[in-house]
Amino acid sequence: MNILLQITLIGIGATAIMDSFTFLLRCIGIQTLDYKYVGRWVGHLWKGRFTHSTIFTANPIKHEKIIGWTAHYAIGISFAFLLVYFDGVQWLDRPRPVPALVVGILTTIAPFFIMQPSFGIGWAASKTPNPNKARLMSIIIHLVYGIGLYLSALLFKSIAM
Repeated sequence: MNILLQITLIGIGATAIMDSFTFLLRCIGIQTLDYKYVGRWVGHLWKGRFTHSTIFTANPIKHEKIIGWTAHYAIGISFAFLLVYFDGVQWLDRPRPVPALVVGILTTIAPFFIMQPSFGIGWAASKTPNPNKARLMSIIIHLVYGIGLYLSALLFKSIAM
């Protein structure tokens, strides 16, 4: 299988596993990020605005939900490329859980230090009512993404054989 296609499919699979987990969290009443706000943020980026006092009350953007989900999956695919870049293309032939989990945990850098401050909720959710809970949720969800990288790589390796 083409390496670029394989990494893309692994990124999509990992992101879908993460989304399945967040869906289960919502089913038991645990609130997670609605990706329309990612779309709203991206839409405002195109207009030259990077930060908001709060993204939740910023002017809605046309098609923000579609933009948000597209950005979410593009980011998930990008992080899969980072895993292979840093651990090497041989990881695709011999996926190991530790590098995938490390990348999963490291991906919390994006929400903690880029998205959350830009959304107006502070560095690492410091302006939320319960920052430690928000941080823990981000870490858990991104750890699930790391598990998804590993499981998706195993799945695609077994399909390609």
